[in-house]
Amino acid sequence: MKKILLESFYLAPIQYYSKLLNYKALIEVNENYTKQTYRNRCKIYSANGIQTLSIPVKNEKKQKTLVKDVKISYETNWQKQHYKSIKSAYGRSPFYEYFIDEIKIFYFKKYKFLLDFNTEFQNLIIENLEIENNFSFTKNYISKYQFDILDFRGKISPKKKLADNEFLMKNYIQVFENKFGFKSNLSIIDLLFNEGPNAISFL
Repeated sequence: MKKILLESFYLAPIQYYSKLLNYKALIEVNENYTKQTYRNRCKIYSANGIQTLSIPVKNEKKQKTLVKDVKISYETNWQKQHYKSIKSAYGRSPFYEYFIDEIKIFYFKKYKFLLDFNTEFQNLIIENLEIENNFSFTKNYISKYQFDILDFRGKISPKKKLADNEFLMKNYIQVFENKFGFKSNLSIIDLLFNEGPNAISFL
């Protein structure tokens, strides 16, 4: 199986999981953490359109922090807010009741490190998609391109759309599609709640 270099994301976009399905993934955890990425945010489809959910992280005196060392902040009750937003957005979706009991655990248990939170959540998603768990973590920062690894770091981003010939998003029925139209490449939970066991066919 071909190899790909990815980042650790919070409830990553559908495109990200298509890579986990088709490649043996190496997750970069020894790079410096940067803001406004999917590392600590995801996009869901709410009654008001696309909604961004962001996990607050601790600012370690403005020093550069490796991804694996980033700590979650609990100064605000973001877990309650995220869970409430997910319930409001997908409570009427076909497979909400099927998945929510496992998902809501992540909004009641406190994790110290963002990487641990993201990784355990990703393991749950992989299990429910019924795809092989083919990812591992970098032992050191990979500073340059290697001929046997497709470097996708920084390419799946909330700031830009990537032309990706391998990923062609097929439409599926979304809860608020009649109101705002189909929204492509949202968080994987949008696909799971709406398509359930059929979700893998869209990857």
